[in-house]
This record gives sequence, C-alpha cells and structure tokens, in this order.
Amino acid sequence: MKLLGFQIPNYTFPSVTNDKLFEHVVMLASTAEKAGFDSVWVMDHFYQLPNIGPRTDPMLEGYATLAGIAARTKKVRLGTLVAGVTYRNPAFLAKEVTTLDIVSSGRAILGIGAAW
Repeated sequence: MKLLGFQIPNYTFPSVTNDKLFEHVVMLASTAEKAGFDSVWVMDHFYQLPNIGPRTDPMLEGYATLAGIAARTKKVRLGTLVAGVTYRNPAFLAKEVTTLDIVSSGRAILGIGAAW
C-alpha cells in the first residue's frame, strides 16, 4: 500500500489576507483529501522560516490548526512535521495530541524531534 501525504510548509500566500488565512488552509487540506491524499501535515514553529517568508508573516500553531482541519475533513490523518520537544512540555504535548486524536476520531499522528 502506498501512502501519500500533503504538506502545508508555510502560511505565506501573497493573495490571502490574515482574516482569510485559516479558510485557505482548510481549503488546501480539504482539496488534498478529495484528491486522495492520506494525510495532511503542518509546521510546528514559532515564526515563519527565513527562506520562505519574513518572520512577520503568520505562523499558525500546529495543533490548533490541525484541530480546525479535523473538524472540516473526514479521512485524512493529521500531524505536525515533527513536534519540537525542546520547546514543548512533554505532558502538554501528550495532551494536545490525544485531544487531536479524539477530535479527529483517531486520525492524529505524532512525530517528535529536536526542533530548532
């Protein structure tokens, strides 16, 4: 079985204003699900990556974003592109992921790493 994931690597969309940003992200995730992707992945960073956009561009919190996506999708698995253990309290991270798993009816994926 081949699995295909859809990555949302940043939240810099030149034609999308901040008040429409989340709806745009949900549209991307929903479109990926309809196109047959098995999972949707978002970033877990405090600010935008320097090579992608300025730090002043929005960087949505990963698990809150995934919970919102979970409410608007049915099948895709959901995860962050590695949750940073150097800045996430382990107990709080476990709570975030288990909550996402319940909200998404078992679609949460946990990946942890050193971060930066």
